[in-house]
Amino acid sequence: MPTENFMDILFSNWQHTLQPFGVDQVAAEKAFNSLVAAYSTPGRYYHTLKHIDRVLSTIEILQGYTNNLAAVQLAAWFHDVVYDTQAQDNEQRSADYAFELLSNLNIPESTITTVTRLILNTKAHQAAVDDYDSQVLLDADLAILAANPIQYPEYAHAIRQEYSWVAEADYITGRQQVLEKFLQRSLIYFTPLMLEFAEPSARSNIQAEIQSLTSGCGF
Repeated sequence: MPTENFMDILFSNWQHTLQPFGVDQVAAEKAFNSLVAAYSTPGRYYHTLKHIDRVLSTIEILQGYTNNLAAVQLAAWFHDVVYDTQAQDNEQRSADYAFELLSNLNIPESTITTVTRLILNTKAHQAAVDDYDSQVLLDADLAILAANPIQYPEYAHAIRQEYSWVAEADYITGRQQVLEKFLQRSLIYFTPLMLEFAEPSARSNIQAEIQSLTSGCGF
C-alpha cells in the first residue's frame, strides 16, 4: 500500500498539473481520489500509482522536448487508468475515462483532445516524427526497460503477476513476442536523451529477459 508521504507527493503533483487550468480544489481532490481508486484495484502489480509516479518523473526530465507539457502530464495520469490484462481495449477505455473526468473539471476541449490522442498512442507505442508530445510520453512509459539490474527483474516479475491467469508456457511465448518486437525496432526510444542514455540498457535488459524466459531459469 502506498505510504502517506508518497500519496502527499502524488497529490501535490496532480495539483501542479491542474494549476494552469484553474480547477476548483474540491473537484481536483475528488478527481484525484478517483484516480487513486482506479490504480489501486486488485490484480495490479506493475501498472500502479508507483508506475504513474515514475512516468511523471521521467516526463519532468524530458519536458524540454514537449510542445504541450500539461497535456503530456495529464495523459500520463490517465494512460493506464483502465488496465485489464484480459481485454484489448484498455487504451480506448482509459482515453474515454480521461475525456469524461477532464470534461467534468472544465479542462479546455483542445487539451482533452490532445490528451486522449496521446493515450491512444500508447497502444502501439509508435509516434510520428514530429509528434514530440507522444514521443515524450512513450519514452517515459517505457523508461522501465532501461532500469537497473535490481529494478528490471522486479518489473518483469510484476508483469508476470498481472498475467497470473496465463499458463506458464503461453506466457513465455507471448512475453517473448512482445519483447522481440521491441528489439526489432530500429529505435526503442524517440528523444535524444533517452536514445543516448537508455537505449543500450533497455536492449540489454530485454535480451536478458528473453534469455531467462527461454532457459526457464528466471532472473
